[in-house]
Amino acid sequence: MRLLRPPGVYAPLEDTELLARVTREEPRTLGADVLDVGTGTGALALVAAECGAASVTATDLSRRAVLAARFNARLRGHPIRVHRGDLLSSLAGRSFDLILSNPPYVASPGGVPARGADLAWWAGADGRAVLDRLCVQAPPLLRGGGVLLLVQSALSGVGQTVEALTAQGLRAEPVARETVPYGPVMRRHAAWLEARGLVDPGETKEELVVIRARRD
Repeated sequence: MRLLRPPGVYAPLEDTELLARVTREEPRTLGADVLDVGTGTGALALVAAECGAASVTATDLSRRAVLAARFNARLRGHPIRVHRGDLLSSLAGRSFDLILSNPPYVASPGGVPARGADLAWWAGADGRAVLDRLCVQAPPLLRGGGVLLLVQSALSGVGQTVEALTAQGLRAEPVARETVPYGPVMRRHAAWLEARGLVDPGETKEELVVIRARRD
């Protein structure tokens, strides 16, 4: 899928492709009211629309991402509503059948970056700065029978995500895995990750995991 991507907006990579594949296979997508959290270029929102979602809403903290997602949706003729907001902060009172998210999950040295481009991947020293918030904020927006699909690195604590979502009353489990070469951010942080013992010396690949969580 060719998309407009201004500088500083997250480029769809293997994690987006993996979550897109699971979204296409998800029975809940057809006819659903869908939310894409951290939409970037709008790639996953567009996948949901093309799979027959009844409505698609998307959010992103980046102004450039919001504009890019709106442009890409208009270019393909999909009436996707794109809001600027920090995770789900702009969606009070809303509810959805399906929530999608490819959040920042890369364990990263240093404090919160000032630049918007870096915010697209920054996730704190344990990779969970955004995941932990998402696991608390997303479940209340799911309708009965609703599903949350999110993708993360195995290095960021798959078990922690499953436990956090289970604590929110969802039935959560990994449903897809794929080992891929390091992306640009992982390559940049490889030495730091090795020094912390998070990856083996010379490692060049990571495992991506999609977690599906359902509200009964």
